[in-house]
Amino acid sequence: MAPERENTGRERAHAGGGRERTPTGATATGRTRARLDQPRPPRHRILPEWDPEAFGRLSERIARFLGTGRFIVWMTVVIIAWVLWNIFAPPDLRFDNYPFIFLTLMLSLQASYAAPLILLAQNRQDDRDRVNLEQDRKSNERSIADTEYLTREIAALRIGLGEVATRDWIRSELQDVAKELEERRDGHREHREHAVFPAERSRARDVDDR
Repeated sequence: MAPERENTGRERAHAGGGRERTPTGATATGRTRARLDQPRPPRHRILPEWDPEAFGRLSERIARFLGTGRFIVWMTVVIIAWVLWNIFAPPDLRFDNYPFIFLTLMLSLQASYAAPLILLAQNRQDDRDRVNLEQDRKSNERSIADTEYLTREIAALRIGLGEVATRDWIRSELQDVAKELEERRDGHREHREHAVFPAERSRARDVDDR
């Protein structure tokens, strides 16, 4: 039975133009699949790679130097020397005759590079300022939360101290207790005197009667 099925399958393939169907989907085995447990091979890039952080630091240094008086002085000295050399030097040694087209090209090239470098440095400074502002905002929120907590604690301590006996309150209470004791002692004395005087009076009457 098996050879007959194989023959019928071949005949159908020949009848369909000699094309055999390739399995697709989950049954496809000839397709190469990317393995997820292995990293991808590095891609070849046409453009050169560079470190953005190092390039940013370099741009900040250049922008910082362009914004100093030293750069202006040196640029002025170079331009004056360039002009004087191309005016008073021998014709064979001049490399940029009037109207100094090469000097204009160099200055425009310098300006075209200086502007993006300055913008890059400003963007980095803006990013640092944004991070600093975010940190300041978080620190302010923490300080506000700490002050609120301390305020609640101080209010609780004040309420607790209001229920604690102070020195003046204890002194006033002791004075009241001392007054009560003195009044009781005076009352006992008066009661004893009233109890003793009638007995003495009766004795005095008995003596008089005799």
